[in-house]
Amino acid sequence: MMKVAIIGATGYGGLELIRFLHNHPEVERMDLFTSSEEGVIFSSKFGHLLNIQDVPLQKIDYETLMKYDVVFASTPSGVTSKLLPPLVGRGPKLIDLSGDYRLKNLQDYEKWYKKEPAPPEIIEKSVYGLTEWNEKNIKEAAFIANPGCYPTAVLLSILPLIKNGLIDPSFLVIDAKSGVSGAGNKPTKMTHFSETNENLSIYKINEHQHIPEIEQAIEMFTNVKATITFNTHLVPMTRGILATSYAPVTNGVTTKDLSECLLETYKKHPFIRVITDADTIGTSRVKGSNYCDVFAKVDERTNRATIIGVIDNLVKGAAGQAIQNMNVQMNLPQTTGLNVVPLFI
Repeated sequence: MMKVAIIGATGYGGLELIRFLHNHPEVERMDLFTSSEEGVIFSSKFGHLLNIQDVPLQKIDYETLMKYDVVFASTPSGVTSKLLPPLVGRGPKLIDLSGDYRLKNLQDYEKWYKKEPAPPEIIEKSVYGLTEWNEKNIKEAAFIANPGCYPTAVLLSILPLIKNGLIDPSFLVIDAKSGVSGAGNKPTKMTHFSETNENLSIYKINEHQHIPEIEQAIEMFTNVKATITFNTHLVPMTRGILATSYAPVTNGVTTKDLSECLLETYKKHPFIRVITDADTIGTSRVKGSNYCDVFAKVDERTNRATIIGVIDNLVKGAAGQAIQNMNVQMNLPQTTGLNVVPLFI
């Protein structure tokens, strides 16, 4: 049985960690830590947790945190780069849901996140937590950099096709759409109801911080360098990401070839569902779950592939994948505590 701690539990990702860990059969204790609201009863902030999390938020204390089996950090970027180094290698398994330890190139982090990076010796110790593609390294790791939500949807759908030479990643264009929860729970003009309702908007045009993460992961897992065009859109819904990628196919590749590649790659991975009927693709099919649905089809007229990845950004794109990584670290079945049916409605 495990004792787990969550730093940053008041964010949407933290709340999803609580939801799943509360029912995890191997978690006997879960404590919540804060940098600013020590002593506040958690259920008083979030009424849906009444009689479930009637516990006070605790002050972040390193000596206390080192006594846990696993520490999750679900904070905005720029926080854990300074917060986590004293814990690295000191006892607990660390799983960071921010972007502070994903990029190995410090200059890339400074450029895209516009923040000071974590110490390079700490970044080198982090393991990229794309579970289906890095399970061996995750199993041996003490420090996981959980992937971003957009990269998760994109990479799980395109990596098998790049690795097997079925598409040309040198002309890869990605169009991704997300629900508003991906922006976090702090209100901004962009996420204000009157700005998002009945509105579809594009943001961070050609400047999204997940661009270098996707390019880094493509090279990491396929040994292919790619320079991508990637843009993101905000959809007036709460949850979900649908990422559509476009790339030329190599000579003679058919829709059947793409589907068979995806099916073969993911046949032993319980959370990847290969979809063959495009009419069944949608964010409501994965809502509240750790599933990622993937689909690919060749346009014979243009000789290009349309590749789709769909996830719940708060689950497979954040908390669910983090717990999946914890399960791998702790030699548990990946589905432990995560085997739930999507909400759909």
